[in-house]
Amino acid sequence: MAHNEHNRQKKGGGFVLIIFGALLLFLAPNLHTDNPELGITSLIFGILIGAIGFYVRFIRKKKRI
Repeated sequence: MAHNEHNRQKKGGGFVLIIFGALLLFLAPNLHTDNPELGITSLIFGILIGAIGFYVRFIRKKKRI
């Protein structure tokens, strides 16, 4: 197939991690208002998951080229 690259599905794992990290960052502390330790932990993990997703989506792609 001449246009095999056009038909391939793009890898969207980094984008999914960014979205999940943002949701965890904003929603989880509001849901766990009775337990502040769990809210702070969810903030930290939301930032970490979003940073990993940003690395996978944008920075690692530049290093491959």
